[in-house]
Amino acid sequence: MADRPARDRAVEQFRKAFDRSPHVLVRAPGRVNLIGEHTDYNGGFVLPMALDQATFIATEPRDDHRIRVVSEDHRPVGFSTRDSSAEKGWGNYAKGMVVRLEDAGLETTGFNAAIATDIPIGAGLSSSAALEVGIGLAIAADVDRVELAHHAQWVENEWMGMPSGIMDQLIIATATAGHAKLIDCRSLDSTDHQIPEDVAVVVLDTTTRRSLMGSEYAERRASCERVAHALGVQLLRDATLAEINDAALDVVDRARARHVIEENDRTVLAARALASREPIQVGQLMKESHTSMRNLFDISSPALNAIVEAADSAPGCYGARMTGGGFAGCAVALVDRSSLDDFIDETTTSYRISTGLSPTIYPSYAAGA
Repeated sequence: MADRPARDRAVEQFRKAFDRSPHVLVRAPGRVNLIGEHTDYNGGFVLPMALDQATFIATEPRDDHRIRVVSEDHRPVGFSTRDSSAEKGWGNYAKGMVVRLEDAGLETTGFNAAIATDIPIGAGLSSSAALEVGIGLAIAADVDRVELAHHAQWVENEWMGMPSGIMDQLIIATATAGHAKLIDCRSLDSTDHQIPEDVAVVVLDTTTRRSLMGSEYAERRASCERVAHALGVQLLRDATLAEINDAALDVVDRARARHVIEENDRTVLAARALASREPIQVGQLMKESHTSMRNLFDISSPALNAIVEAADSAPGCYGARMTGGGFAGCAVALVDRSSLDDFIDETTTSYRISTGLSPTIYPSYAAGA
């Protein structure tokens, strides 16, 4: 990430590209999921929060149907709101949101925009979902936030071809500052749970990267859907451990289904513990979650395991787990704020010794949407 704030970089880019100041500055945060992994597309529970790292879009309306977007990391893109063909590269996220909002009957106009972000790309902190939501807000600022999340998920699923659930877009669009949000991904009912002031949520970036566009994520979802179909339920959330154990299932599918059912239970318990200000209990559930993702769902990696082990052994850590789609990227830890400096130093040293890599570690505050 650049040294200067993304907010300033977006405005500067806009002035440089369009020779004037923007009319509006839109912000869409990244997110980290405290617990509840690969449960969202199974209709289950998740407990994410928005990050203070965010994507900023400096924008102004145009009086025609042209859209021009510049970014500090990518080539400029330009297209018409009347053109529904796919773009190449990163501009396809913006194009998909324009197409979706047009199809939904929302009046769209052309605009100029400049984009900058503080969210690490490809780290599992939802940089793509933040871009989708941010573009949606730039086009239709008054749209209902839950509706906006659905539109952004459509872009991810149908336009970009990534079969993710709705968690990322929903927390980015609706987050409450200072709180994690327990989301029922079937009903979309949610409750906010305050992060205690003496507890730090720490993002642990392994600095390894992966692409969710690969087959592994889609294969995990297909595995869950096979089990749901075999058990005669619409969503795997509705199955029980007894049903999974008794059914004639492939051994890999059974293990993955077990993770989903147990992870749902852990997520609800973690939300209750957070509400009761019991960080030790939340941390223990996070540890159990990582073990499940490593051993049952098989989405961890050597780097993720190493940084979680380093964090769990460091001073003040209540618990740590990988977060996001898996295979690389970030972990998240719950830490006693009074031990934060020692935690960061010891986790960094241990991870370097075990992997030869230098992590990026930063405490994050639960931001609002």
